[in-house]
Amino acid sequence: MALLLPAATLAALADSWLREDCPGLNHAALVTGAAPAQAVLWAKSPGVLAGRPFFDAIFAQVNCQVSWFLPEGCKLVPVAKVAEVRGPAHCLLLGERVALNTLARCSGIASAAAAAVETARGTGWAGHVAGTRKTTPGFRLAEKYGLLVGGAASHRYDLGGLVMVKDNHVVAAGGVEKAVRGARQAADFALKVEVECSSLQEAVQAAKAGADLVLLDNFRPEELHPTAVALKAQFPDVGVEASGGVTLDNLPQFCGPHIDVISLGMLTQGAPALDFSLKLFAEGTTPVPYARK
Repeated sequence: MALLLPAATLAALADSWLREDCPGLNHAALVTGAAPAQAVLWAKSPGVLAGRPFFDAIFAQVNCQVSWFLPEGCKLVPVAKVAEVRGPAHCLLLGERVALNTLARCSGIASAAAAAVETARGTGWAGHVAGTRKTTPGFRLAEKYGLLVGGAASHRYDLGGLVMVKDNHVVAAGGVEKAVRGARQAADFALKVEVECSSLQEAVQAAKAGADLVLLDNFRPEELHPTAVALKAQFPDVGVEASGGVTLDNLPQFCGPHIDVISLGMLTQGAPALDFSLKLFAEGTTPVPYARK
């Protein structure tokens, strides 16, 4: 999975995150000095480990090296020894919070994605559980990567990955058919066109106009499935995505044989971060996850 992430992109992101956290003087460096130091990364909550490439890139920027004990995508149990970081003390602590924030957020999203996929598969449904474009500015790559590690589809990465015709586009274009024609012209052969629809009538119009996928947004399950059945009866090759109001609790109600994709904004917007800590230890001593009192 890490091969998906270009080294130059990782380095640029790590540099921007570190500059955000320390744009000027690092006063605490005078406290720690530049002596060699080592620290252990501990997982303090259960979940799925995700974000190793970002963690590595951040510490590489501050001249530190990371040795991993657990693989990307593994299930964590507290208190697990995840990795060890070595480097100059002031550098190690400069990267600490940025690296922990990134790993915690990415792992939280992977954990939520894995839970959603497991819930959906438990119903016997074989479609795609997906994220959305509801991501944190400046952190989209890490969040989309977390979805993939958790087993979910990332959906379109940006506006150029899929031509999504939303309700506001339909209003601006003057109707579903005009909107789809414009989208189809822009997409040509290279991109798929998806249209957000609020009724079966709109969905049929979108399919007739050449949409590849139809997004049935904010449909209650009792409305969603009959609409999908009716649409597929006329256009069996058109993909159907369900979205809006989907949570881990009600996800099974949206799973059905005529639904191809279920997208959940809460995978990136509402996923709680996992808890990690990075504890320095002296050479020749045994690392422990928490300071003894």
